[in-house]
Amino acid sequence: MRILIFGGGGFLGKRLALELLKRESLSRAGEAAQDIRNVTVFDKILPSDFSGDHRLVRFEGDICDKSLIRSLLSEPVDIIFHLAAIVSGEAEKNFDLGMRVNLHASLQMLELCRELKVNPIFVFASSCAVFGGDVSTTIYDNTAAVPQSSYGSQKAIVELLINDYSRRGFIDGRVLRLPTIAIRPGKPNAATSSFVSSIIREPLQGKRANCPVSPDTKIWILSPSKVIEDFIFAASLSAETLGGNRIINLPGITTTVAEMVRSLEQVAGKKAVELIDWQPDAFIQSIVLTWPPTFAPERGEVLGFKKDASVRHIIDSFIEEELGQTK
Repeated sequence: MRILIFGGGGFLGKRLALELLKRESLSRAGEAAQDIRNVTVFDKILPSDFSGDHRLVRFEGDICDKSLIRSLLSEPVDIIFHLAAIVSGEAEKNFDLGMRVNLHASLQMLELCRELKVNPIFVFASSCAVFGGDVSTTIYDNTAAVPQSSYGSQKAIVELLINDYSRRGFIDGRVLRLPTIAIRPGKPNAATSSFVSSIIREPLQGKRANCPVSPDTKIWILSPSKVIEDFIFAASLSAETLGGNRIINLPGITTTVAEMVRSLEQVAGKKAVELIDWQPDAFIQSIVLTWPPTFAPERGEVLGFKKDASVRHIIDSFIEEELGQTK
């Protein structure tokens, strides 16, 4: 089995690659498990400390480079994980870049799959940002996507394309609408949701963090470990199980910023909470506050996708997995 990860240099992409490399085999589309012989990671820049596993193949380059993507797809590929994207805040500030990477490069990839008759399992990382409008509304499986950001619009368009390309038999797609992923390690990035991780990650390491929204702001979250499980699980589902609708709202936890901070205090005490500054940011609020935080992902749950037990569990897992400590 050959697996290709676009966005393999990002946090989730790297973590997905390492998890796949831990395995000897993988089930694909309801079939019997096959040996994993190759995991190819592609990104603009790949980390130097990647696995030394002989099955790992590295490619650096521009995802918009058609000839390069064609060369990657010319060799038979069984599963594609498409995680590459310009994040929400950057896509809003730089419309052309967001369209070029998030939409046009994704369409080009789908077209190359069609042209080359690759027909892979195609797992796409979409986002809860495809929803917007009345944030008091509960999002059900049949709720229409009405994004209020360029990032959300780009994701929503690719979702529809994947559904149609799957219907036509060009690919075998699975679209996962991800909640906000928390807690990410490393440094803050240009995503408008970056603060959700920062307000926990930085104080746990004795550093200051800013929260640009009010404590009562509701958010929909999922841990990195759960989303990696969900990516791999999605690839294992059969086309018959998914049917004509390849778009899935993942289960997650609806919480508030205040609840996250309370959980932080339970774990690390008041001194950690005192490291959080509360400085409103109108730009971040203009995007984040349009994302509905309450979901009823019945289909995802029935299919077998999992969510975290609690916010406290997410924080404890981060401390153990990323900081090397045990609570």
